[in-house]
Amino acid sequence: MDAKEISLNETEVKPVVDLLNDYLANYHIHYQKLRGCHWNIKGQNFFTLHVKFEELYTNAQLTIDEIAERVLTLGKPPHSRFADYIKESQIQEIDTIGMKDLDMVDAILDDMSKLIEIEREILEATADAGDDGSNDMVNRFMQFKEKNTWMLRSFAGKK
Repeated sequence: MDAKEISLNETEVKPVVDLLNDYLANYHIHYQKLRGCHWNIKGQNFFTLHVKFEELYTNAQLTIDEIAERVLTLGKPPHSRFADYIKESQIQEIDTIGMKDLDMVDAILDDMSKLIEIEREILEATADAGDDGSNDMVNRFMQFKEKNTWMLRSFAGKK
């Protein structure tokens, strides 16, 4: 399959594919961070954040799959090695063992901010390429993060 088969210009869609693979790398690091937060949360907010982190990593896992499948739909292979994810991701790994609960929330908020920044970049590229399918998908992912950013900021008592 290639982009032509879904009425897209391969040259115009190449920047979208490259950005989606970068997005995939960042999402994998974010996903693993969410897992670590879920596993290692302690303190008074354990019950609330343990459930929230599980909700977020479950969503991230589904999102990762959709991103990879979209890259395949556009005719290219998605990155699939952790070495590539670590090398290409702007989001950094952290050690969640012993982290305070609100520091975990801050780390996740930082990731979401970075992912939203990447999503806005992808939305521009998809608009330029006429790739409405990728645009709709990424817009949906961004809306989820925007809402959860508000919720986590409210939970942490931030403006």
